[in-house]
Amino acid sequence: MTKTVLVTGASAGIGKATAIYLAQNGYNVYGAARRIEKMQDLKNYGIKPISLDVTKEESMVACIEQIFQEAGSIDILVNNAGFGCAGAVEDVSMEDARYQLEVNVLGAMRLTQLALPKMRQNKYGKVINISSIGGKIAFPMAGWYHASKFAIEALSDSLRLEVKSFGIDVIVVEPAGIKSEWADVANNTLKLSSADSVYKNLAQSLERLNANDKFPEPIVIAQLIKESIESKNPKTRYSGGSNAKQILMARKLVSDKLMDKIIMSQYK
Repeated sequence: MTKTVLVTGASAGIGKATAIYLAQNGYNVYGAARRIEKMQDLKNYGIKPISLDVTKEESMVACIEQIFQEAGSIDILVNNAGFGCAGAVEDVSMEDARYQLEVNVLGAMRLTQLALPKMRQNKYGKVINISSIGGKIAFPMAGWYHASKFAIEALSDSLRLEVKSFGIDVIVVEPAGIKSEWADVANNTLKLSSADSVYKNLAQSLERLNANDKFPEPIVIAQLIKESIESKNPKTRYSGGSNAKQILMARKLVSDKLMDKIIMSQYK
């Protein structure tokens, strides 16, 4: 039976690549995002664009209910919608900090809450939470973004233990550097928060690091997602992108103080 997938944040980057790749491989795909006009080309792949704002309860409920009515259930939920709010912890406004957590954490978890009852009823489901290597290691000038991804990691671990007996897998995908709009959005918020900041030099260093044109294309993450959902015994975490495995291994092996020195050596 064809599996139905909801991919959030499908208007660009990893979300768009994932929606297209899964549709090309026989899945019934709904691509969701606020900017529905940016998803019209997805129809060429048989993908159904759907409007979704993960900061609005009524939008999330309407999205899930539409898919339930049309497809019966959501077999696979890919929680990809998110963005990076950059700037020093001191500089980022509480309004922006709350919005970062609302989009990256609370929106993903609310969609999961809405999708889970049908998954439990069907005794089958996959919840794919797109985290980041930034959910395991934190860099300066991105503290609120890291807070959101550390939270996704913890919530995924709790959820995995809670729903396993119902035939539902919870899988974390941890991208490193990938070509997408993410860096542009992060750099724009960085400029706004750091223009007249005492952290301006750090901000300029991060801007350079974000603008790496050698990052791999988002298809590498789409392929990981497909691998994870088709595995009979999926790993709890999959990582990919620029130096992802090396960075995560270093985080496991190196002390906090040495890691601090390694990280700050990149900001010179």
